[in-house]
Amino acid sequence: MIRKNPNGDLPQIDESAYVDFTAIVCGKVIVGPNVFIGPYAVIRADETKADGTLEPIVIGANSNIQDGVVIHSKSGGKVVIGEYTSIAHRSIIHGPCEVGNRVFVGFNSVLFNCVVGDDAVIRHNSVVEGCHVPAKFHIPSTTTIHSDTDLSGIEQVTPDFSSFSEDVARTNISLVQGYKKLHNEF
Repeated sequence: MIRKNPNGDLPQIDESAYVDFTAIVCGKVIVGPNVFIGPYAVIRADETKADGTLEPIVIGANSNIQDGVVIHSKSGGKVVIGEYTSIAHRSIIHGPCEVGNRVFVGFNSVLFNCVVGDDAVIRHNSVVEGCHVPAKFHIPSTTTIHSDTDLSGIEQVTPDFSSFSEDVARTNISLVQGYKKLHNEF
């Protein structure tokens, strides 16, 4: 469902993107080319700052927002998801937040009030808040990061994790094309 927020902002969705009919995209959301938005995802840009304004939620080209993902922002803060980035099933991205290009965010992970650099991998069931994750960092499953100092023991992404992230992005771009072809059959 594509709908306006109370301010009257309507999502801007590139015609090449695929949004599942069970997903909700509401308000000041900008969706780039070849983006996949899976079943039951909720992307909602509707809370405002004290002055009544809000920043957009931006999803970069060729990214995928998988089943059950929630993207929202506190008090109108900006959320940016880079290009070729994968946000896996049931993750929560809560702004203000910036996620770089070619990032993988694993199942059930939560990102809040943080910046994640390009090519980073955040594995399943992790929590990242209030920090800046440098480019090419690998945050293992079930890790909780609450500050930049918590990152001191974190390693760089290995080639195995990089190729996994690239494969997920490539697979979901194929899904966009396949589902767009099927769209006229419903």
